[in-house]
Amino acid sequence: MSSASAPAAAAGLTARVPTDWKAQAMQRRIRRRYAAERRFRLLGLFAILLAASFLAFLLFNMFANGIRGFTQTEIRLTVDFARSGLVIDPASLSGDRADDALAAADIDGAVRRAAEAQYGREGPAYLSEGAWLRVRERIKDDPAILRRTETLWLPASSDLDTAAKHDAEANDEADYGRLAQAGAVQTGFNARFLSGADATDPTVAGIWGAFKGSLLTMLVTLALAFPIGVLSAVYLEEYAPRNRWTDIIEVSINNLAAVPSIIFGLLGLAVFLNFMHLPRSAPIVGGLTLALMTMPVTVIAGRNAIKSVPPSIRDAALGIGASRIQVVFHHVLPLALPGILTGTIIGMARALGETAPLLMIGMRAFIASPPGGVSDPATVLPVQIFLWSDEVSRGFVEKTSAAIIVLLVFLLAMNGVAIYLRNKFERRW
Repeated sequence: MSSASAPAAAAGLTARVPTDWKAQAMQRRIRRRYAAERRFRLLGLFAILLAASFLAFLLFNMFANGIRGFTQTEIRLTVDFARSGLVIDPASLSGDRADDALAAADIDGAVRRAAEAQYGREGPAYLSEGAWLRVRERIKDDPAILRRTETLWLPASSDLDTAAKHDAEANDEADYGRLAQAGAVQTGFNARFLSGADATDPTVAGIWGAFKGSLLTMLVTLALAFPIGVLSAVYLEEYAPRNRWTDIIEVSINNLAAVPSIIFGLLGLAVFLNFMHLPRSAPIVGGLTLALMTMPVTVIAGRNAIKSVPPSIRDAALGIGASRIQVVFHHVLPLALPGILTGTIIGMARALGETAPLLMIGMRAFIASPPGGVSDPATVLPVQIFLWSDEVSRGFVEKTSAAIIVLLVFLLAMNGVAIYLRNKFERRW
């Protein structure tokens, strides 16, 4: 062997020598590597705990205030209807003239006089501004009450209601204490919060009007965004030619998915209200506007789901004589449906919580009765929460948190149904 090849052979022999894991330099390197891994794991654990703590604080604070929104304080009031001064013919309450007869009667004055006679000058202030509506409903249900004395439980004022929940001023706490000692107050579940509509008085305000508006708006959004989005995704992925125009359409859809929601509100205002003259503040307009916002997300998710179907499925179906449309609708689309439903869940969840585009089309009006259809004036839960959060009365604070709880339950229920359908199709295929 020549002297020139000796160093090369020695270098090759050194390269083939096993690593000395017990050397001090290697041990230091291993310790640094393990230490870096432990730091990364601790950092990830800290991030998870921090996020979980913020979420727990938010949920605790919301539920602590919201649970009180589902309860209501009532005051016992004895009313002698025979001597109350109400001039109502009981016969007029059995036909179509019942509402007119009750509207002409001074029921509010009769209730105030009974409260003053029972609790003194401060008596009328103990009752809610809408307490007489409860009496009106009772008279309409039982006209014979006008000939006797009846003991009723009527909603208390907002100040007494907060005092019953130990969050009021000292004088309100004292008034509530005196009434509680006399057994004239009670606090229980407020079923009218789930069955009533919006009101200026927090003690009689309900969530059903906004909930029904959200339900109708989501139905319109789903009926438009889902079929149009899925068919668009099928065409772009399976039938559209690969050229410059298709690329422009794909880029436009991707950009539309990132457009701020208020832009869609301006579009809905310009097209559906100013140009098409559709009814303002109606679920049909809200659904059309939110469908424009949701469709790009559905198209993108649908294309990704269709693209994930293995090409062998298409080749096998074509090999046994299936047509192109049979391949798409009998094989590709059912296999891609779970992914499409996932994208639909994301889009509908975003639409359910939107407020800005609906404010632009006028769905922030005061709606005192639930909508009867998609063309009636309505509001939605996020807008209702926004309006209540801007109220001065302290009674609306807990109503806002309670409405948020209803919105979250609605969202979880909607997602639960969609996830059930997605899992059902996954098991079938």
